[in-house]
Amino acid sequence: MRFQFKTSYEQDIRLFEDRRQAARYALLLALAVALPFLIDDYFLGEATNVLIWAIAGLGLMLLTGQAGQVSLGHSAFMALGCYACVLMMNAGVSFVLAFPLAGIVTGLAGALIAIPAMKLHGVYLAIATLALAILADDIIVLTAPWTGGVAGLYAPPIDILGVTVDRWSTPDLYWWMVLAVAVLVTLAYVNILRSATGRAFAAVRDSEISAQAMGVNVARTKTIAFGLSCAITGLGGALMGLFAGAFNNETFTFLISIQLVMMIVVGGLGFIQGAFLGAVVIAFLPQALSLATDALGRGVAIPGLEAGVFGALLIAFVLFEPTGLWGRWLKIKTWLELFPFARRDMFRRQRSYLKTERLR
Repeated sequence: MRFQFKTSYEQDIRLFEDRRQAARYALLLALAVALPFLIDDYFLGEATNVLIWAIAGLGLMLLTGQAGQVSLGHSAFMALGCYACVLMMNAGVSFVLAFPLAGIVTGLAGALIAIPAMKLHGVYLAIATLALAILADDIIVLTAPWTGGVAGLYAPPIDILGVTVDRWSTPDLYWWMVLAVAVLVTLAYVNILRSATGRAFAAVRDSEISAQAMGVNVARTKTIAFGLSCAITGLGGALMGLFAGAFNNETFTFLISIQLVMMIVVGGLGFIQGAFLGAVVIAFLPQALSLATDALGRGVAIPGLEAGVFGALLIAFVLFEPTGLWGRWLKIKTWLELFPFARRDMFRRQRSYLKTERLR
């Protein structure tokens, strides 16, 4: 078993733990770049969908996993990012400029909404954000002159420096574009965690009272976390709308928010890798269920099967593996490294709240 000996603060906040970890992620990135040459267009489209879900999940992971604030309304910010990007592109703004501007607009809107919403805690904050997700459907319909209402909008062609990127005609270019966004968002996420702002997020998550006693401005930290989270989720929503090609008020329902929460819980709450693992589950579980029902017999349809399986899976992970898939992998890895000296109760669950937070 190898140990990491750190002798400076710079070593504690470096991007990779060691050269081996850097080499593993470099190999993974090289494999992702070469993926269009290894699989066909159908599976490449599915992989692109996984990355889009992962980008949106990273936004919620930053808020819930790092800052400890529960949100069930991120589908509304996905919709805002999507409509903002497409409307600017329809107005003649290039995708290279419209895409980041959509993230900025969504982040600013999220920060403004967070100012009153962050005064709530726990289940009350979740209910408030869920109400926002439900209201987003009506807002899109009421603003039909801009959003198209029920009829929706069609995504314009993506032009990047004179190169047309289309899901159907150039799936490889679309994959590389989404991969570039995913890498940039992940790097931004990691650097946020390495900064003083990221440390403040963790302090607020663990104990607001203790963080305030250490000089952390809790209200400002929550607002920044919500704004950055919404900005990243808005980018995911813009990519999802452009990937679908057409969207309306029913595209970003509050069920998307539930799927995002499930994704980060199943993947591993608080882990960057958990967003990607959860995205794989979200993207491929419906296809797996479809194949299973087809195997039972042609024409067999079970109403509510997908929602039921998603709910059962979420409950199972909350009860039996709250650290998600990535947490389970870390436990297995630690057990193998310590074998045969691993103890049975090594990973016993501990209380995650302080006495000062019990009544909040």
